[in-house]
Amino acid sequence: MFLVGEALIGEGPELAHIDLIIGDKEGPVGTAFANGLSQLSAGHTPLLSVIRPNLPAKPATLIVPKVTVKNMEQAGKIFGPAQTAVAKAVADSVAEGVLPVEDIEKMVIIASVFIHPEARDYDAIYRYNYSATKLSIQRAVDKFPDAETMLYEKDRSTHPVMGFRVTRLWDPPYLQVALDLVDLAEVKRVLSLLPDSDHVLIEAGTPLVKKFGVNVVKDIRAARPGSFVVLDLKILDTGNLEVRLAADATADAVVMSGLAPHKTLELAIKEAKKTGLYSIIDMLNVSDPLEVLKGLSMLPDVVEMHRAIDMEAEKHNWKTITEIKKLAESSPRRLLVAVAGGIRVDTVAEALGSGADIIVTGRAITRSKDINDAADRFLAQLKQTEIDQYRVMTDF
Repeated sequence: MFLVGEALIGEGPELAHIDLIIGDKEGPVGTAFANGLSQLSAGHTPLLSVIRPNLPAKPATLIVPKVTVKNMEQAGKIFGPAQTAVAKAVADSVAEGVLPVEDIEKMVIIASVFIHPEARDYDAIYRYNYSATKLSIQRAVDKFPDAETMLYEKDRSTHPVMGFRVTRLWDPPYLQVALDLVDLAEVKRVLSLLPDSDHVLIEAGTPLVKKFGVNVVKDIRAARPGSFVVLDLKILDTGNLEVRLAADATADAVVMSGLAPHKTLELAIKEAKKTGLYSIIDMLNVSDPLEVLKGLSMLPDVVEMHRAIDMEAEKHNWKTITEIKKLAESSPRRLLVAVAGGIRVDTVAEALGSGADIIVTGRAITRSKDINDAADRFLAQLKQTEIDQYRVMTDF
C-alpha cells in the first residue's frame, strides 16, 4: 500500500496544509517512518501524533514539521494543537470506517504539517489542521484526484498563497487587445480603461517591444496584475533563445513568424512547451499557412491568421481555419486560431463563425474615444460569461 493525500484548509497565519502518505509497516512507508523517527533533523524533529500524552493515535502517525522550528513558542504549536489535531483526525477516520480498524496495526502514516511562525490562535490551528488531516486521509483512500478531475481543473484553479492567477486559454473565444503603441504612459492609460474580464488578453505589440524591450511585459503586469500577456516578437531566427527571453520576462505567450525556417519554428515551439508558454505562429505574409504547418514536426498552440495593416483593403483569409484545426484532431491539446488585421466589431461574428478562437484588435480599441465602451462592445460579441478562476476548492 502506498497512498498519497493532500489538503489545504483555513486562512491567515493559522492556515493548515497537510501532505501525507499511508502505507504498510513492511513497505517503503514503514521504512521512511522508522528512519524519520530515528534520524532527527535540527528544526524538523518528527514526533508521534498523540490524542493526549500517553495515548498515541492508530495507525501510528509521524508528524514532520515543514517549517523550521526555531524556538519553544513554535515548538509549542507543533507539540500542542497541531499534534492533537492530526491524532484526532486519524482516530476519527478509523471510527468512521475511512481507515479499516482491522488494519490499523499493519499501517503507518507520515504527515507533513505546515505551521506558520506568525500563527497565534491555537483554536484555529487545531481546527484547521484537524480538517486538513481528515480531508487528506479521505483523499488518499479515494486516490483523489482522478485523471479526469486533474485535467479539468488544472487550468481553472489558482493557488491562494500565490497571490496572483495564471490565466490559461481553456475557454475560448477571447479578445486580444494589441498594444501597438510606443508611449508607455499611453499603454498604462489604455490598460487602466480596459474592462476587468478573464476573456481579455493583452498583447505587447512589436513596436512596443522594439522600443522598450521584452521587459515591458513586467510594466504591463504592474499596471494590470493577473493579465495573460502575449509578447509579439515575430521570431525569425534563434527560436529557442528568443522564447527563453520571453519566458524570463514572464510572458504567457510568445509570437513567432510563419516566415521563419521550419527548424526555427520547431525550436521555438519546443522551448515554449518547456517553459510553459503558449506558442503562436503569426501567418502575416505567409501565402500558404497550411503548407507551413504540415511541414512542422510539432504544432504550435495558436495559429494567427493575420492580415497586414497595409493590406486591409483585401478580404480576410478565414476559409482555411477549419482545415488548420483538423491538423490537431489527434493531438491531446487543442489548436486555437486567432484572427488579426483591421478587425472591427461588425466583423467579429463572421470571424467567430469561421472558427476563430481569439479576436485580435488594436486601434479599434486603443484609439477609441471611449476605450472601455469599445472593448465592452467587442466582448459582447463573444457572448462569454465571466470565469471565476481565483478560487480554492477544498472538496469536490
